[in-house]
Amino acid sequence: MTGRPMRCIPSTVTILVTALTLLAASAALILQSNAETIGSSYTSTAPRDCRVRSAGNGVDDSTVRVCPGKNGLIVLIAEDDLRETVSVGRNRLGASREPAAQTWFGPFNSTTNTVEWRAANGRPYATIQRWHIADNADPDKDGRPIAKQMLAVTRLSPGPVCHVAYVDVAANPDANELARRAADELARQFKCGQDKVKTVGNSGRAVELASR
Repeated sequence: MTGRPMRCIPSTVTILVTALTLLAASAALILQSNAETIGSSYTSTAPRDCRVRSAGNGVDDSTVRVCPGKNGLIVLIAEDDLRETVSVGRNRLGASREPAAQTWFGPFNSTTNTVEWRAANGRPYATIQRWHIADNADPDKDGRPIAKQMLAVTRLSPGPVCHVAYVDVAANPDANELARRAADELARQFKCGQDKVKTVGNSGRAVELASR
């Protein structure tokens, strides 16, 4: 007598394991699709790469530079009395109304001609720029103040544009990495006008001068 073929009925455990495996695979795909690709790109604020306007009032004329940035943004640099402010916006007027455009340091200062943009999936959320701040208490052999270097992290829109963190270059050998970490971890949650600008890493003379 020929018996009927036996049907293999999956056990409850097998069904559960299979379901969990499929769920985990789906979750992994979702996480992968939602994962951010974070990186840096760079633009120039050198006068030759920007539109420059001068007030034309004398030797120390005030100037304004409008420089191309990333994703349709511009960098606005205003210099007056050997001090600079830097802001970012969709256009000159918008950038001039941001809190960053009203943030200046007491000692004479200037910025380097390179802006680092931190972006997630190609959308910028912060900039990093190196500042040189004159230290009148530390003159060179000719009596001119020696500049101290600091990295300033600035958050971008959506929301106001303002300084988020300062990193003293001389006090931190890994200053660039600290600034990138501050941009990645602090910028998007930072509340301009409410949160205090954070000193990241070891403090130093440049940060002290900027905080006066």
